[in-house]
Amino acid sequence: MKVLLTHTPQSRDQYYGSRALGELRALADVVLHDRDDPLDSDALVAAAGDVDVIVSDRLTPGPAAIFERLPRLQAFLRCAVDLRTIDVEAASRAGVLVTRAAPGFVESVTELALGFMVDLSRGISRATLDYRAGRMPEVRMGRQLSGSRLGIIGYGAIGRALAAVAAPLGMEVLVCDPHVTVPASQGRQVGFEVLMAESDIVVCLAVATAETENLIDAVALGRMRRDAVFINLSRGNLVDEAALAAALAEGRIAGAALDVGRAPDQMPSPGLARLPNVVATPHIGGLTPPAVEAQAFDTVAQVRAILAGEVPKGAVNAGDWSRR
Repeated sequence: MKVLLTHTPQSRDQYYGSRALGELRALADVVLHDRDDPLDSDALVAAAGDVDVIVSDRLTPGPAAIFERLPRLQAFLRCAVDLRTIDVEAASRAGVLVTRAAPGFVESVTELALGFMVDLSRGISRATLDYRAGRMPEVRMGRQLSGSRLGIIGYGAIGRALAAVAAPLGMEVLVCDPHVTVPASQGRQVGFEVLMAESDIVVCLAVATAETENLIDAVALGRMRRDAVFINLSRGNLVDEAALAAALAEGRIAGAALDVGRAPDQMPSPGLARLPNVVATPHIGGLTPPAVEAQAFDTVAQVRAILAGEVPKGAVNAGDWSRR
């Protein structure tokens, strides 16, 4: 079997790793993408003309046109959870299997959320930047997490993990997710409007869909208290960035922390990231060795299953997989 790994050299080192690559090479003839720019559709077709399986990074799209142009292709494996740039319906019509990796980044993103919560509550980044600029930081009263109210939007794996960390710290946990029932022992389930109005810290972890596009808009932000803060660890698509920038600039909320945004590769947008009451990181929530290896090794297991003639875990259209 021949496999194309689409990661650029830098992303291959960061988001796949040598150990997983070694395991993949033990199973198949692996073709590497050795240029610095991600593969667009034409470049992907040129690189994958004689491969059986594509193992794709999150920047390499899978549009409809590629599946008919790659008649040998059996499967398109995404080394990430997000499939929005893969045309699954077109892949299904062509008989190509599409898979996603399991969310191996839960602990990593949860820890970053906790770090953001502490930073926004105690002004760590603000004071550090002042000291580095030769200024004496303003001494401000901080927020203690114990006794504060945490609002979690989206109660998937990360939301559940964050609630489990917050409760022992003495935080009251509010949860908004219309698709699940939250046990009373894990938090108080409330509507979106109530969560935005009552939370000291709002953490956005909802899935990016058409329904959640610009969920955090001017109306939602207007419900927040002036001393409350907002954290986004989901996707930039959930936030109306102009509305968030206005709320931050006008002091209608106290601050924000962003690991994602509408810049390329879901990076925080520079205009928001440079605001003085914003803490921003360049989409590194899942960038720890255990998180990266978990997803990379998941794709290795999927290739192993395909070689054995089995449907791999993570398949999203197994019923339409005819190229096998």
